[in-house]
Amino acid sequence: MSSGAEKIVSSILSEAQAKRDAIIQEAEREAARIREEGENRARMAAERILESARKQADMKYQQIISEAKMNARRAELEAREEVIQSAFEKAEDELRKLSSESSEEYLKALREMIKEAAVEIGGGDLIVNLREEDSGRVGDLDGIAAEVEAETGKKTTLEVGDSIKTIGGAVVKTRDGLVEVNNTIEARMSRFRKALRSEVARVLFE
Repeated sequence: MSSGAEKIVSSILSEAQAKRDAIIQEAEREAARIREEGENRARMAAERILESARKQADMKYQQIISEAKMNARRAELEAREEVIQSAFEKAEDELRKLSSESSEEYLKALREMIKEAAVEIGGGDLIVNLREEDSGRVGDLDGIAAEVEAETGKKTTLEVGDSIKTIGGAVVKTRDGLVEVNNTIEARMSRFRKALRSEVARVLFE
């Protein structure tokens, strides 16, 4: 091969090598770019997954804490309710014991309950229903009637009626039965229960 031909061949080979190297370098750069882009996408996807997992974990944590607090509050309220209920039961037992002993304290309270009910009705011709054991020891109904008459301005009479089942106290009603005031111990406790609950709670828990 002549010297001129060798130069042409060498030039062609050199140019081909340069093009091959350029193509390989470009391919490597493109591959690196694609790999980096893929890694970035994967990293972003992983971060989104992690963030979503963190949010779900936080929500679950808050839910568990909220439920735990709610359950603790419910348990506390139930425990308080048991204590308050026990206090009412003990008070009722004490009142039952007091009324059964025919103490002057109970009889005084009984007469006051009769008067209070009669005044609430407005006086008049009234029937007083009592426990059987209280009927004979209530004392001077005429005296109570006079006090009611003085407060209401209406002529008042009080007469013992039928016996009733109660811890103590009285049910007072008009003779025709159209108006009735239940002033038994149970009825009074029921009426005052809300206020009493607040007072019992304050005494027990403050």
